[in-house]
Amino acid sequence: MYHLGKDLIFILKKDSMLKRKKLASIMVLLSIGIIHNASAQQEKTKTQNSRIMTVEQVKKVSVGEWVSIAPEVRPSIAKDANGNTKPFYLTRTFTYSADGKFTLEMINTADPYGKVPLVKIVLKGHTEWQGEHPIAPGAQKIHYIADEAYEITPLIQGFADAMNHAASTGFNKWVVGETQNILAKVFPPFGLTDGQIYGEYDLVYIDHDLMFWGAKHVDGRSFEKEENHPDNLQIPMVRKK
Repeated sequence: MYHLGKDLIFILKKDSMLKRKKLASIMVLLSIGIIHNASAQQEKTKTQNSRIMTVEQVKKVSVGEWVSIAPEVRPSIAKDANGNTKPFYLTRTFTYSADGKFTLEMINTADPYGKVPLVKIVLKGHTEWQGEHPIAPGAQKIHYIADEAYEITPLIQGFADAMNHAASTGFNKWVVGETQNILAKVFPPFGLTDGQIYGEYDLVYIDHDLMFWGAKHVDGRSFEKEENHPDNLQIPMVRKK
């Protein structure tokens, strides 16, 4: 519309004898352009609003397998000698089924490029959907409850040695490549107590086959407590083709 206005001023300056009839025609064209732009904007807004999914739509779209785009970084609760938060690295594979069950497989690595795997962690359980999250239109709060399995598989000897030192009671000897289920057992390395079922109060936001969860808090706090719900978005996973 800005350029149409400039053209109108130019025409008026160029031909001071412009007839009213011609001026009226130009104004009609301008009006049509304004109406067209307003209509297009309304249609754009309507289309954007139609992409805001309900919780049932989010559940339906979530069904399937999702994977990390690349190795991801997280803050941990561990500190270095200078008191700075230590990072840890992982990749994720997440599967969600229509009955609300999930499987989350994480590979933790010692390096940001995912070349030195330390441990594979697999969580299995069910979900509880808890309403809209304000981070983005269509985002939903979700509680993941790992009440079916919490499996640990050492992938490097150093990690197996550390588990044999810190978590030997109640478990077989930790061996590279061998899986043990720590579900509802005392597991000091992860701060788990006897009978505890691990869960996280997270969020889900899906857009264009990208699944976003909540970003970990910069101080390393987990989402185990409801008051620790995430307030930002993590790097997304993509739908596995």
